[in-house]
Amino acid sequence: MTLQQPSLRPFGRMHVAAPTGEEAAAFDRRAIEDLGVPQSVLMENAGRSAAQVVQRLYPEGPVVGLVGAGNNGGDALVVLRTLAAWGRDVTAIFVADRPPPEALAHGWGLRCVEDRTLRTGNHWASLLSPAGVLVDGILGTGARGAPRRRQAMAIRRINHAGRPVVALDIPSGVAAGTGEVAGEAVQANVTVSFGAPKLGALLHPGRARAGRLVAVEIGFPPLEPADAGAWAVTPAWAQERLPRRAQDTHKNAVGRLVVVAGSPGMAGAAVLAAQAAFRAGAGLVQVVSPPSNRAVLQAAVPEAIYVSPEDAGALEEALSKAAAVAVGPGLGTGEGAETLLARVLSVPGPALVADADALNLLAEARPRRAADALAGRRALVTPHPGEMGRLLPEAEGGRMAVARAAAEALRCAVVLKGAPSLVAAPGEPVLVDLQGSSDLAVAGMGDVLTGVCGSLAAQGCAPRDAGAVGLYLTGRAAAVAGRGGALTPGDVVRWLPQALSERGEGVSDLELPFVLLDLDASR
Repeated sequence: MTLQQPSLRPFGRMHVAAPTGEEAAAFDRRAIEDLGVPQSVLMENAGRSAAQVVQRLYPEGPVVGLVGAGNNGGDALVVLRTLAAWGRDVTAIFVADRPPPEALAHGWGLRCVEDRTLRTGNHWASLLSPAGVLVDGILGTGARGAPRRRQAMAIRRINHAGRPVVALDIPSGVAAGTGEVAGEAVQANVTVSFGAPKLGALLHPGRARAGRLVAVEIGFPPLEPADAGAWAVTPAWAQERLPRRAQDTHKNAVGRLVVVAGSPGMAGAAVLAAQAAFRAGAGLVQVVSPPSNRAVLQAAVPEAIYVSPEDAGALEEALSKAAAVAVGPGLGTGEGAETLLARVLSVPGPALVADADALNLLAEARPRRAADALAGRRALVTPHPGEMGRLLPEAEGGRMAVARAAAEALRCAVVLKGAPSLVAAPGEPVLVDLQGSSDLAVAGMGDVLTGVCGSLAAQGCAPRDAGAVGLYLTGRAAAVAGRGGALTPGDVVRWLPQALSERGEGVSDLELPFVLLDLDASR
């Protein structure tokens, strides 16, 4: 039986920013003050776009909107008025003291209810329970800290109503810049973000609160890389950065990689890294591993060339001719591994991808010496949170801050693994991976990522791009494999060619031309 290949997800345009609340406010100001776009036009575009998403996903039943005091509440009123004009039964529950909505109602008589008149749970239930969908417009991207008592009460009512929820821009109670939840927060089924997905909806715990994330274009001017401190890794972005082979080429010209991996009894790490490197397009892979691993390696990866670390001449030749070196999986941290890593670092020419035990050995040297070892070369390090804590124990703040601090301290590109994984490089916006899922939380998956990133670096990708594209390919291969919690690293290796061959922005069943991003709920 042939497995059905899943549609390419997420749908995403080539360049999708992931701004904080402050950066999003700057987009607004530039459009309004510099380009003369009326604020009412932006609000109209946002509300009507969100209304179309609501109508596509929840076309039946009454619509109840929870309306706050700020622009987010204004967006909600536009959504409700638009749906009323399309024949939907709508109700606005005001969770703030705000003027009557005549200016935004455009003559449509909206049913409006003050939340303070709903004195009991039964009163709330009489409005919320019959709804086909609830629209969360209580708090926007400018909110700070825990919601106040009045807003917190409304959020609790939404979450306990048992009805589908569409949040506008960011779920109320989620910090737009960090994803942090300080108190009550809406649990949305869908979040419709205006102009760009907000960073807090991509970072946990906010990501789990956002549900399906749909970003819509509302009339902002084109964004430049410096306009946002983070950008999303979409299928189109990753495909644009894949290495391209010339037709008249040969194995040494399309990616010559040395994999330094595996202590005695840990041949599997070297096998996975080497297999992944070939599947990701490397033309020639040499594996440096203890002699006791040779039989396993040559049986499992006959395409690879074995190099003994005890043969100084062969090791020197392999390193000096390599376009890139991937070092660390299963390497160990003993004296022999330390000596071997020092030998790798002494050859300055190849790009370097360092993972696992290579990072632990670098951590023992402390950040300054580690930075000196990596300085002056095209380097990428791929730590998980524990390895990052050892590499940079003094780093403080959230994961975005830690990733940026590590890139600056180590003076190289950094993949901080996690949910989601982040890619930072000195002086560059952080890249946010959209393909990862909990299915990838399996021993050996980091070895596969190291092999893929090393392969891409050997084929000419810059370290930052190699990290981001490597994350994309491994995550997409996992999705194509369709194994769920039964996924193995071998499954990812097997499906890497399929991930490499896919083209396009992805698929969205919304089929709305103004959609910039359509990302499934996290899992």
